[in-house]
Amino acid sequence: NQIYSLRYGTLPIVRATGGLDDTIINYNPENSEGTGFKFEIASAEALYNTTKWAVETWRLTPNLFRAMQIRAMELRFDWDKSAKEYIEVYKRAIEDRRS
Repeated sequence: NQIYSLRYGTLPIVRATGGLDDTIINYNPENSEGTGFKFEIASAEALYNTTKWAVETWRLTPNLFRAMQIRAMELRFDWDKSAKEYIEVYKRAIEDRRS
């Protein structure tokens, strides 16, 4: 679901675990980078505080929030790039095997 959220600009609020931690870059107000909002501890308080942070970011710095939405929507998780890289790996393996 986080990939759909990124694609459509609905910035995710996620617990930093597994694939969620791998695919979401936590918003950093110091350099305005990120693609969502993450929390570490699985608790209602952590979820509440992170949601509050996301809402305040949207309300107080809408230009930075919008830039984050655009950055998130520009990410690609399709197989085009990966498939090309796999083809190159296999070509090298075949060449290595032949030599």
